[in-house]
Amino acid sequence: MISRRQTTPRRVAVTSLLFLAVVSFAAVAAPRCAEAAATIAWRVENPFRFFTDPRDTEVHRQVYRSLGPDQRSTPVLSGERALQSTDADGWASSMYRKTCWNNNRFKCDAYEDYINPTSHAVIFRVEGIEDAKMLSCTWLTAPRGSETPRGDALTQSCSEPARFVIPYPKGAVVTLEIGGLEVAKADVRVRDILVAGMGDSFASGEGNPDLAVRFSRERAADYSTVGFYSGLTGYPARVGPWRDLGDKQFIKANARWLDQACHRSLYSEQLRTALQLSLEDPHRAVTFVGVSCAGAEVTDGLFLRYKGNEWVPDPPRYSQISALAEAQCGANATQQADVPEAYHINGQVPELKDLILRKCPQETARKIDLALVSIGGNDIGFSRLLANAVLSNQSILRELGGWLGEVHGEAEASAQLKHLGARYKALNRALHNILYLPWDQSDRILLVAYPGMALAGDGSETCGSGNAGMESVPDFQLDAVKLRLGTWFADKLHRQMRDSAYEYGWTFVETHRRAFIGRGICAGLSVAGVSQVDDLRLPRKVDGAWTPYNPADYLPYASRQRWFRTPNDAFMTANFHVAAGMLTKVLKIEPFAPFQLLLATTYSGAFHPTAEGQAAIADAVVEKARAVLAKYGEGPDADASYLSSIKPDEALPAAVDEPGREIPDVKAVITTPAAGAPAFDVEPESKGVKAVVSGPDDVQVGVMPQTAQPQPGVPPPVTGPGTTGPLPAAGAAGGADANVVGSEPLAPPVGVAAPSNATQPETGLGEAKELLAPPKIDVPLPVAGSEAPASNANAPATDAAAAPAPAANGDASTGALPETAIRPFAPASGSSN
Repeated sequence: MISRRQTTPRRVAVTSLLFLAVVSFAAVAAPRCAEAAATIAWRVENPFRFFTDPRDTEVHRQVYRSLGPDQRSTPVLSGERALQSTDADGWASSMYRKTCWNNNRFKCDAYEDYINPTSHAVIFRVEGIEDAKMLSCTWLTAPRGSETPRGDALTQSCSEPARFVIPYPKGAVVTLEIGGLEVAKADVRVRDILVAGMGDSFASGEGNPDLAVRFSRERAADYSTVGFYSGLTGYPARVGPWRDLGDKQFIKANARWLDQACHRSLYSEQLRTALQLSLEDPHRAVTFVGVSCAGAEVTDGLFLRYKGNEWVPDPPRYSQISALAEAQCGANATQQADVPEAYHINGQVPELKDLILRKCPQETARKIDLALVSIGGNDIGFSRLLANAVLSNQSILRELGGWLGEVHGEAEASAQLKHLGARYKALNRALHNILYLPWDQSDRILLVAYPGMALAGDGSETCGSGNAGMESVPDFQLDAVKLRLGTWFADKLHRQMRDSAYEYGWTFVETHRRAFIGRGICAGLSVAGVSQVDDLRLPRKVDGAWTPYNPADYLPYASRQRWFRTPNDAFMTANFHVAAGMLTKVLKIEPFAPFQLLLATTYSGAFHPTAEGQAAIADAVVEKARAVLAKYGEGPDADASYLSSIKPDEALPAAVDEPGREIPDVKAVITTPAAGAPAFDVEPESKGVKAVVSGPDDVQVGVMPQTAQPQPGVPPPVTGPGTTGPLPAAGAAGGADANVVGSEPLAPPVGVAAPSNATQPETGLGEAKELLAPPKIDVPLPVAGSEAPASNANAPATDAAAAPAPAANGDASTGALPETAIRPFAPASGSSN
């Protein structure tokens, strides 16, 4: 018989063994449970490589993540508004100096070769395990294609993110272990796409400097107190210790741009498109190369070297095509390509005869995944057509030639439009032959339409006559009839762009035109009680008091109803002036005092989209870009590990097809001419547009039927600058009612032709005309600290030239500037600067 006393030690032993077994099982079960649920989520640390500081990209990423489902349908615009609400100076003011754009090259200290990355920093985290803080995770990497099978390893709390540098393009296998057991594995391959941007001021971001001008709370500026312009007093004045308009201290306070000569900024729709594409896919990185320049044309700008609108010591070195070819080469050298016959299209583009470009050898050129293009407005002289609508009939500037160029009517613009198709054809050839975009992937080229500048109501109405938003310059007086003629002509430009895009297989982006209706140049009020952001009036100091608000309180990047900069807005945002020495020594126009005021409005981005407008355009481009990338297998991953890292409200918005568009009846825009009025010729409509084709642009097959007519219950098609119905006339009232839209049909164009070139009575402005309206437009406006280059009329058509050196003493050159002319900005709908 065994006593109880004898059984106690045995029971203790059994209990101990059971306890050890449970503990051992728990130790083994913990990692096994983790293995069953754990997944590895990863994202590129700095997906927008153009920003050298990952924290700048992270600011935009966090804003994007904070957007709600409705805001995700327009992520760029929604993000812009969120950023505007937190920074009175604009978010770009703290970022524009930290980019991979340095001395006209895509180079920076952050990368050995910005164009051709060899690795990306990637952030990892484990998901799907409980009590992560109580567990220890070991991360192991195995680079693919490496001589060493094992890469970096890291052991830390499972709640902490891990960071590894992953080789590109081969990637690496990343393994996660807990308690010595493998619980998750991921095949990590970063997709790095190259996005190129080229074009004019609508692509560069004109009107939206990265750092806007700041104004004094007390000080005012007088531009003229005598003669016709005697009332130019009490204007907002910049902060700073300057004494005279245009002196050195004054010029130091000029607005600042990512690229000063080209007025290119971070607010550019092309940069915002590339940035958004980098934010919405955690496995994607974007290498962005943007060379758009305010004032560019297909010829002067894309093919030939163009130095921009603002004179700087280091203007662009090459044409935009050559600059992108240089970027494609990365650290390698480009070659000179002598192409005398390829691009003038049998003499249709005579400017491109004897053309010389730069070209990267194909074996070393990086493939361009998306080419964003905005071009065509300057080619047809749309800014001069706008000058015809904005300059009053009594304007001295009209006699001087618009904005230091010419004033065009419909006849002149039509003549230039006839050559635009040939220019697009030359561009198509260069994109394929110089930049190597595959012929069978022409839809990687995205041509972006111009938004309507002055559309209201349902899109068939335009701004009325008046000077609301334009009283900064007395000469500005919007003429509604001439404006509607310009709007009608913008439709012709739009249809030429669309037809060319279809003919060459490009992707045409135009859905943003609908969003601009009601947000044009006259969206706002000029009455007491309106909010400061929607007040069209310019602050003026009268009898010691500012009206309607103090200019120091102006918010250049606040959310507004209008998405176009008025001349008043341009004055308050970019406020461009040139050095006083340049006026007197080079331009020799000191007697014409209001010249600086003209520059402070027109050359500061008037009639160009605001940052919100640029963002709205970018949203439309992003939709199309997503579809193109997905078509070629470059869209987001569809694997479960990637999808598990996205919350339900973070799902990427699906690409949206553009709505059907009815091709407008141009004849309906113009009423029947009155008796005795000259006939108004309208080009016959085609029965269709050419289908999208792949291959050389000389090959054209098939006909694409016209889009279907609107059906009952279906919203009407977009009526952007190309209106689809009669454009009613606007009221003639000005002042506070200048934004009111009228309802009368458009009068025949007999009274709105371009100003006659016939001899006019002498007005005492002969010398000014000679100085301000030179015959050739070929160099940008100068600023202090640079010299004017010598002109060589016999030089071949090339895009390369040496950059001028700054003057030794920092002052402007005192030499004459033969052939000097200021390139007129091209700010209308369908145009750019």
